[in-house]
Amino acid sequence: MAYLYYTLIAIGLYFISDWLLDRLEKAYGSRFKYRSLVFLVIISILAVTTSQIITFINP
Repeated sequence: MAYLYYTLIAIGLYFISDWLLDRLEKAYGSRFKYRSLVFLVIISILAVTTSQIITFINP
């Protein structure tokens, strides 16, 4: 069951990261040159934060 939770969280993180990247690009005014690198940074930060929250809630 834990695999299902982690899979659903990963899918959610993907969509949230994509949404955040779009918002950042709209604020910047154009597409980023290294768009995939920015996406990687966003999703990495969200993944580490989420894993820390999960560990805190369910030790």
